[in-house]
Amino acid sequence: MKWQITFYNKKVESAAMALPEGILANLLHIATLIEDFGPDIGMPYTRTLGSGLFEIRARGKEGIARAMYCVRARRELIVLNVFIKKSPKAPRRELTCILHQYPGCGRRSGAAARRAGLKPIAVAMG
Repeated sequence: MKWQITFYNKKVESAAMALPEGILANLLHIATLIEDFGPDIGMPYTRTLGSGLFEIRARGKEGIARAMYCVRARRELIVLNVFIKKSPKAPRRELTCILHQYPGCGRRSGAAARRAGLKPIAVAMG
């Protein structure tokens, strides 16, 4: 059974699709790997950040981007934030903001996700 990748909301989806071409291509390649093998594919593709947060590590000739995500039951991964990386470490402020905005990410049911308007990444790529 494949994993499903979902954007938290339209703003996150728009940020991901607005990435530069090379970075977006790498992000979509990593998303395909995650769908096939699960979110624990490790470096250089993914990394744990603690507190139930993880990151997709996308890079291209234009630079580096990160997509922060959490994992839910039933093989679902929620992309919470996407940004172009400008410093060597993920900004602590960014991580704190994500933890405050999405404290119940791991406990949301599939029905609640649909009501919240979460959208599978495969639809956005298509």
